[in-house]
Amino acid sequence: MNNSPVKILYIFIISILSQCVYADTPVFEIQIKDHLFLPSNLTVPAETKVKLLIINDDSTPEEFESYELNREKVIMGNSKGVIFIGPLEPGRYPFFGEFNPLTAQGYIEVK
Repeated sequence: MNNSPVKILYIFIISILSQCVYADTPVFEIQIKDHLFLPSNLTVPAETKVKLLIINDDSTPEEFESYELNREKVIMGNSKGVIFIGPLEPGRYPFFGEFNPLTAQGYIEVK
């Protein structure tokens, strides 16, 4: 079953199904600029999986970190990163930049 038609069909079906799952995922952007998260306060829907597209416009890396969201990811300078969160209960979930914790702060409000 190395490159059999059944295997190729199986791979095709799995790829289509995985695209359908993520097609309905709302995308929210957070920009990193001058060691700040913009916007620093983001509202997302409750009980919904969301995609955070983090765009680092600084030349230095930053780490998006949140203990409450159980997420951390280094976003290299002048690049983008993706983090999926949720579904979450209503509430406020703080996050910060590990490399610039005094300035890079924010929270996600789930409503």
